[in-house]
Amino acid sequence: MTDFVVAGPAGPLRGVVRVPGDKSIAHRSLLVAALADGESEVRALPDGDDVARSASAVQRIGARLVDQGPARHPGTRGVVRISGGRSCLHAPDGALDMGNSGTAMRLMCGLVAPWPWSVTLTGDASLRRRPMRRIARPLRMMGAHVDCQGDDCTAPLQIDGGHLDGIDYAPPEASAQVKGAVLLAGLGAEGETVVRERYPTRTHTEDLLAACGARVTVDFDDEGRRCVRVSASKLDPLSIEIPSDPSHGAFWIVAACTVPGSNVTVQNLYVGPARAGFLDVLRRMGADVTVEEKPGTEPIADVTAAYAPLQATDVDAGEVPGLIDEIPILAVAAAHAEGVTRFSGLGELRAKESDRLATVVSMLASFGVDAVASDDVDGLSVTGHGGRHLGAGRVDAHLDHRIAMAAAVAALYSDGPTTIGGWEAVATSYPTFAEDLAGLAR
Repeated sequence: MTDFVVAGPAGPLRGVVRVPGDKSIAHRSLLVAALADGESEVRALPDGDDVARSASAVQRIGARLVDQGPARHPGTRGVVRISGGRSCLHAPDGALDMGNSGTAMRLMCGLVAPWPWSVTLTGDASLRRRPMRRIARPLRMMGAHVDCQGDDCTAPLQIDGGHLDGIDYAPPEASAQVKGAVLLAGLGAEGETVVRERYPTRTHTEDLLAACGARVTVDFDDEGRRCVRVSASKLDPLSIEIPSDPSHGAFWIVAACTVPGSNVTVQNLYVGPARAGFLDVLRRMGADVTVEEKPGTEPIADVTAAYAPLQATDVDAGEVPGLIDEIPILAVAAAHAEGVTRFSGLGELRAKESDRLATVVSMLASFGVDAVASDDVDGLSVTGHGGRHLGAGRVDAHLDHRIAMAAAVAALYSDGPTTIGGWEAVATSYPTFAEDLAGLAR
C-alpha cells in the first residue's frame, strides 16, 4: 500500500481552492444522459476513478461519450457530450466493472433492471464485500431477477431484467442510492413507483429526472414521509455543469477551522437540500464559516472558513442522512473541540468502503484521541483535545478514501509527522488532494 506523510504541525492554511465535482451528481448525470434521447452535455465532470466507472458502464451499454475542449478546472474533464436513448442502448458484452464505487453499482443495477438483458456487475475486492441486499430487495419486488453472493447479497451481481411493475416502497435504511436505483428502475416499469423516506436523503436523482422531463413528483404522506413518485417516461437531453463536491470541500473547511491562523475559501460548492448539513454542525461547534451564495438555478456558494476554537455538540440520527459522507471529517473536528461530541444513527457507515465507523475510531486512536463506538445506537463519542495538538503516528486508512483524507487533515495539527497507509484510495474521488494541500499550506 502507498504511504503518505503529513509533517505536522503545519502552519496556517490560506488561499482559495476548487475541489473536484460532486460525485453524487456526476454518477447520476451520466446515467440519466445515457437514457435520454439525443445529445446531452455534462461540464466539469470529475475525473476520479469512481465516476470513470459510471462513464465506462454507460459506454458499454451503447451510449457514446465524446470529450470536447480542455478542462477548465483541475481534477475535471472539459465538456463531455453524451448521445443516448432507447434506440442505441443494448446489453453489454461482458461484466461491468464498477471498481470501488458502491454508488455506481447500485444506481447501475436500477438502470439496467427494466431492460430485457442479462447483466453482470462486479468490482474490486472492497466493493465485492459491500452489501447489495438493500437494492436487490426492491428490484426483486418489481419483477427483476437478481443473483448475488451469500446472505449479504454481495457482488458479482447478475440482473436479469425485463417487464417490471411499479412498487410503493419505504426503504428500511435512509439511502439516496437505494432511492436512486428504485427510481431509475421505475422509469421503465408499468404503473407508478413510489419511494417513501422517513429521513429525506439527497435529491439529485429526482432533480435530474425532473430536469429531463420525467413524470416525477414529490409530496408528503400522512406520516410525514417524503414521497417521490415516478412513472415510465421518455427523457429529454440533459445540460449540466457539475458543481464542486461539498463532501470534498468539507476537508478544507474543517482544516481551516482547526489549524490556528487559517483562512480558506472553497469555491463553487453545491449547498442544496441534504448536502450542507455539515456546515450547520460546524456552526453549532462555534466555527467561523461564511457562505456566499451565487446567482443561478443551482444552490451553489463560495464557503470561507477561518480558525476558531470549537466546542462539542450532539449530532442526532435525523441529521445523519444529509451528512453521511462528512462524518469522518466531522469526527476530526470533534477531536479538536472542547468536550465530548456524540453522534448517533451511524449504522450506514458500516456499509461503506470500509466499516467506516470502526475505521474512524481506529484513525482517531492513532492520534491519541479517545473515541468509542456504541452498537446499541450505532453511535460514536469523541472526547476532544480542546485545541491542543493531537498525537502523531501511523494511520491505516483501510483503502478508504475518506478515512485517508480525514487523517491528513487531523495530522495538520498534530505534534509530529503522521504516516497514512493506503493513500492510493484517494485517487478514486480526489486525485489532486495532495497538490491542493501543498498549495494551501505554502
